Amino acid sequence: MNEFVRTRNIRSVIEFGCGDGAQLQLAQYPAYVGVDVAPGAIKRCREQFAGDPTKRFYLAEALPKDLGMFDLALSLDVIYHLVEDAVFDAYMRGLFGCAERFVGVYASNYERLTPAAHVRHREFTAWIAENGREWKQEGFVGNPFPFDPAQPDETSHADFYFFARRST
Repeated sequence: MNEFVRTRNIRSVIEFGCGDGAQLQLAQYPAYVGVDVAPGAIKRCREQFAGDPTKRFYLAEALPKDLGMFDLALSLDVIYHLVEDAVFDAYMRGLFGCAERFVGVYASNYERLTPAAHVRHREFTAWIAENGREWKQEGFVGNPFPFDPAQPDETSHADFYFFARRST
């Protein structure tokens, strides 16, 4: 992500599903807004990055309407947790709706129900093709550790997908 931000002169990043900030510790973003549905995650991030004025954190339900647009909107390891169709649709509209130039997604990209109540794999690129025609896929980085049921904690179903707004 740092290379993507650097090579495309990204000045502002919003992440939907910032979690506990562990990944953010490795990031080099000029200006960052983290959004999450979990109050505990937002509290931890605010405490952890309290001395960094380039970072702000909001609960999804309390996201200010006047945040504006961002060069890059991120969704990392979130989409497969959105098991209800309406929640998934609203999330995707918010993610792409606040991105001025780019969207980065780390997720699986196929349809599959799972026995876990909180996991549903989705072919999210089909949603983009239908609802986000002003976006084109610009990049793909395959996971070097694809899911292996023998090593579920060391492997993942997800890959990186990058989308750019089409020129008008």
